Amino acid sequence: MAPPVLQNGGFILGLIGAASLIAATAMNKWSVKDRQGDVVTSVYTYKGLWQDCETASSGFTECRPLYGLLGFSGTFQAVRALMIVGVVLSVIGAFISVFSLTCLTMNTMSESSKAKMSLTAGIMFLIAGVCGIAGASVYANQIVATFRVTSYNNYEGGMMGMEGGMGMPGMGGGIPRYTFGPALFIAWIGGSVLIIGGILKTLAFREMVKDEKMHYPGVAYKPQANARSDASDHHSVGAKKEHNYV
Repeated sequence: MAPPVLQNGGFILGLIGAASLIAATAMNKWSVKDRQGDVVTSVYTYKGLWQDCETASSGFTECRPLYGLLGFSGTFQAVRALMIVGVVLSVIGAFISVFSLTCLTMNTMSESSKAKMSLTAGIMFLIAGVCGIAGASVYANQIVATFRVTSYNNYEGGMMGMEGGMGMPGMGGGIPRYTFGPALFIAWIGGSVLIIGGILKTLAFREMVKDEKMHYPGVAYKPQANARSDASDHHSVGAKKEHNYV
């Protein structure tokens, strides 16, 4: 595949992936309240990396910022760090990728420099994609673990309520349980797109280096001493011919 196609494809996918990671990191719906088997409630809660929000039936939404570092678990802080690193690397990679495009003509930049910049942008896209997928996966794993615990507790509380003549399974405990929010899927998709874009950028680097070697194969030359000896031999042969004519 031609280097310009790989370059442009990796650049476009890198932009899409970077935008997806930014949107997912800023969204508040990383985990949403599970409404399955629940009665109609007037409050809908969802959580993000930076805020916990509640929406009433009237449409009024109130969010509580999650300030501080010591009040949260190390896993939660790791998810934040992974997403921030992914966003920063993807943005820097997209910025570098602009200058590495072969369609842009710059007098002071050689093809080898563009190839190296393409490789750098590709590596940044790959690392950013892995960070985004890892951050979303760690958060999803915590949701699954919490979902199982709350489901078990609610089931036990519901059975106790039924024995007393009221309640139903899954509702007696009253503990809210959360499931995957849309931000997780956006982070997974964005990370995957970044990885594909990074692969295309690295393949473009390989093709650009290959083309450069074909255009500049290397020229063999004779040393100056050999050139002088050839000239002296030619001069001596000419002198012998003139002597014979005489």
